[in-house]
Amino acid sequence: MSIKRKRRFHAEVATSSLSDIMFFLLLFFLIISTLANPNVIKMTLPKAKANEKTNKQYISLSVTEDKKFYIDKQPVAFEELETTLMSKINNEKDQTVVVRIPFNLQVQDLVDVLQIGVKNNLKFVIATSPK
Repeated sequence: MSIKRKRRFHAEVATSSLSDIMFFLLLFFLIISTLANPNVIKMTLPKAKANEKTNKQYISLSVTEDKKFYIDKQPVAFEELETTLMSKINNEKDQTVVVRIPFNLQVQDLVDVLQIGVKNNLKFVIATSPK
């Protein structure tokens, strides 16, 4: 004699907590994306004991070890560096230029870049990493 069950087994997946998990993931990625700076080219910066952070809008000027120049991740030849920089700064006169230069580059390369700022009365700041 076979016994029949009145209830059948139905597989279920509890989805009540999925919305909470998705909310926390979204919140996590939003916080992480604000901390990441997309306008930075990875390089080893000089070390400093005291660092100051800024919340102002700035233009990033990066120099790589093989002496390639980038303004906000856009490659620029050294001869066109001044004109490109002045065209970006034309919008706001109180704009800061953050110079990112590797620690092992010659001082003359830094001076060549800073002379553009002196010539055009620009505010240049050298980026460093904490000691």
